[in-house]
Amino acid sequence: MVQLETSVVSSSVIPERVTVHPLVLLSVVDHYNRVAKNTRKRVVGVLLGQNNGKYINVANSFAVPFEEDERDPKVWFLDHNYVESMETMFKKVNAKEKMIGWYHSGPKLRPSDLQINELFRNFTPNPVLVVVDVKPNDVGIPTDAYFAVDEIQKDGKSASKTFMHLYSEIGAEEAEEICVEHLLRDIKDNAIGTLSTRIGNQVDSLKGLEKRILEMHNYVSSVVNQDLPVNHEIIYNLQDMFSLLPNLDVLETAKAFSLKANDQYMIIYLSSLIRSVIALHNLINNKITNRDAENLEINEAQAALSKLQEISVDDKNSTEMEE
Repeated sequence: MVQLETSVVSSSVIPERVTVHPLVLLSVVDHYNRVAKNTRKRVVGVLLGQNNGKYINVANSFAVPFEEDERDPKVWFLDHNYVESMETMFKKVNAKEKMIGWYHSGPKLRPSDLQINELFRNFTPNPVLVVVDVKPNDVGIPTDAYFAVDEIQKDGKSASKTFMHLYSEIGAEEAEEICVEHLLRDIKDNAIGTLSTRIGNQVDSLKGLEKRILEMHNYVSSVVNQDLPVNHEIIYNLQDMFSLLPNLDVLETAKAFSLKANDQYMIIYLSSLIRSVIALHNLINNKITNRDAENLEINEAQAALSKLQEISVDDKNSTEMEE
């Protein structure tokens, strides 16, 4: 298989990082629940914030009326007059928050995204696209950021627009962090203990690690099969990552892992023994309590019976004396 070599050029500086605030995620989810919940539609909106060329800070957003034909992705409608009026009103509220791009609820890129991105160039010269997965099934952040660049193929064909994936993260100011903590505290299941929560978090982390390893495996396999060109930066990062892994063939390292594992197993074993002893102790105490209660009931019944017998004898003696 022949792989065509391509090069990416851009007339502007390609951003290095996109930071999305929790308020934006909350607004996108609310927009989706109000407009497209339980449907196959997606929602589209405008991103507001700051863009200094290298770093993009997405601090706010607002929804935009949007419709598209499910059968023909090239047919779509976006109310740009509404975008202009909303942008003017937001400038009056906070002049620091400028239009920096747009979002949609994805969960993946669509064929019409490049056309919509060209429309947003009328409002901002270098719009960034953030795809927000409102119903994520995988562990990780629910955002993917993209930036449109010109791709030139070395076979002489003309340049074409394509999306370049950008590094994205979730960032918040101090006030937003406090609000997020309060929200998490309200939705926390109090029936789940701290141990279960910690184990659940570890399981989620392992699932995320498994996903990343599978992505690396698929990429390396595609490079070996010549389905993808070699990206030396990615290969160097993979080498650096594997260089940080411990060498388990060294006797001292294997012994250290064994000692650590044995210590953990000992703690688990002792915890199981203590739990069993406590359960037996509670069982014996419960049996003693039930036995004492039964003896008390028997004694009370016998005392009542004796009292009735005494009353019966007294009544009989009184009757005989009267006769």
